[in-house]
Amino acid sequence: MDKKLEEASLTVGKVAKRCGVKVSTLHFYEEKGLIRSWRNQGNQRRYKAEVLRRVSVIKAAKKMGVSLQEIKQAFASLPNNRTPDSADWEKLASSWRESLNARIHYLENLRDHLSGCIGCGCLSLKRCPLYNKDDELSAEGVGPVILEKKAIEPA
Repeated sequence: MDKKLEEASLTVGKVAKRCGVKVSTLHFYEEKGLIRSWRNQGNQRRYKAEVLRRVSVIKAAKKMGVSLQEIKQAFASLPNNRTPDSADWEKLASSWRESLNARIHYLENLRDHLSGCIGCGCLSLKRCPLYNKDDELSAEGVGPVILEKKAIEPA
């Protein structure tokens, strides 16, 4: 028997249950190259125990708003595409911290300016002509131009 297959003894159902995800989620992660399985003689997926940590890292990163593409890039940056250990996790978390802080800042500013005109060009609010007479903001872009600007500006 192949040594890799010997080490890969966890079924897809067992991994899904242990990680708190659906089987289809594991298939999706595998399709995206985030995790890997091996096939036994019956062509059934088998996983190594390290997949539990990889899925946990994926779940934690997703909760922080990290995209699957960013997670894949982070995994690829590890030597031999290994499963992150605690030191790796600290580096990954640190690299994502700046992005997370920027998103938090954006959302706080968005929240703080939510009640004013959004500069969308709808001209339906009584105050819109004061902020966006004749839809002049359309030259600056689409959507809620003023709201986006206020959300990005430092408080």
